[in-house]
Amino acid sequence: MQPIHILLLIVSYFSVLMFISYLTGKSANNNTFFKADNSSPWYLVAFGMIGASLSGVTFISVPGWVESQSMSYMQMVLGYIVGYAVIGLVLLPLYYRLNLTSIYTYLQDRFGDYSYKTGASFFLVSRTIGAAFRLFLVANVLQLLLFDAYGIPFWATVTITILLIWLYTFKGGIKTIVWTDTLQTLFMLIAVGVCIYTISSEMQITNIFSYVADSELSKTFFFDDVKTGDYFWKRFLAGAFIAIVMTGLDQDMMQKNLTCKNLKDAQKNMFWFTIVLVIVNFFFLALGVLLTDYAQKNGIDAHKDQLFPIIATKGTLGLATAIFFLLGLIAAAYSSADSALTSLTTSFSIDILEIDKRKDPKDQEKIRKKIHILFSFILIGTILIFKYFIADASVIAKIFTFANYTYGPLLGLYAFGLFTKLKIKDKAVPLICIASPFITFLINYLCLHFFNFDFGFALLILNGCITFIGLRALKLNK
Repeated sequence: MQPIHILLLIVSYFSVLMFISYLTGKSANNNTFFKADNSSPWYLVAFGMIGASLSGVTFISVPGWVESQSMSYMQMVLGYIVGYAVIGLVLLPLYYRLNLTSIYTYLQDRFGDYSYKTGASFFLVSRTIGAAFRLFLVANVLQLLLFDAYGIPFWATVTITILLIWLYTFKGGIKTIVWTDTLQTLFMLIAVGVCIYTISSEMQITNIFSYVADSELSKTFFFDDVKTGDYFWKRFLAGAFIAIVMTGLDQDMMQKNLTCKNLKDAQKNMFWFTIVLVIVNFFFLALGVLLTDYAQKNGIDAHKDQLFPIIATKGTLGLATAIFFLLGLIAAAYSSADSALTSLTTSFSIDILEIDKRKDPKDQEKIRKKIHILFSFILIGTILIFKYFIADASVIAKIFTFANYTYGPLLGLYAFGLFTKLKIKDKAVPLICIASPFITFLINYLCLHFFNFDFGFALLILNGCITFIGLRALKLNK
């Protein structure tokens, strides 16, 4: 596949997104940007959230993870089911009852301004880093396949990518994203289906399910050693809590849910989203088994995050596979990055600057647009930092590891607010939430060093518990 073909594909795809942006951005205001005028059909939100949840990281990293981790990731995916049930039955009713634009406003009502600002700040850091990680991965692939051929430097690749996202989100915001994410999810799933079909045909596999089940890489459940990071209950519980914090306590994902017409529609969205997401993740892991075996049988030296891109674009699977892979990759990149940029703009505008308290709607809109541009530059800068400091490992592992430390305080704050009626010393909350990740890191280091015990992704639970205990110590005497 020639670079010019890739360039034409990107231009065509972007043109479709701009057309959707034009249709959804008519007569848009801040309520449109932040909440889509509460008019989003629940089924569109559910389908679009799949693409935003998977992103380019799942598209590339999950298949590449199978070689070293087998299908152990499915243990976390099963935990997601529990986490999404908590979101649908506990968190969504709370958010709709309070009629929230930013979900972190709950912390202000429950504890006070310091807790509110702390929760929002942890989200801003978490989502900025997470979105940058995801875009970094995709930008690297596009650089290798396209921009290197034209002598375009990496910083320009990143800038162009963010600029395109800004162009189609700056007016309609979340209303535009609900529709573009639906299209992007469709392209991503078609791409995976085409790649599975093509590679199974190339390997003359008649029954994919039997082939995957018989593979040594299909081992899913690990109960042998409680000390290892892939132990079942660690992964399962971590999956449940990661789903709660990275969806239910994340403005990016919840902003889409809050665009539904009512609570009942939002809950239907979560129910169907959960079912489809579990199935889709299984197919990504099955694709990882096929790709790994294909690489070994054909002497292709590709591993981790390079496995899928190299085989799809430089193997013998044909032009159609390369086109659909790139289409799926581009769709995955935009579906996660556009909503991240919008949610960061929303949270900073509402939670930090509190523009909703200003009387002049035009003044509110002017500030929101400036914040939208600001976070575009912040994402560019963060990705460029990753270019020079990121280590050689799967990006998905890095994202979950980072989430353990940044989302833990949010988990502790919300758990304390929902499951106790205690009042706390609000001014001391930032100190507790900042100290908790450092204490978590120290405990994990000591357990690894002295007991060879790896918390793995269960660090999130430990971090949340430490925050909870710290908040309990801050309770006010009656």
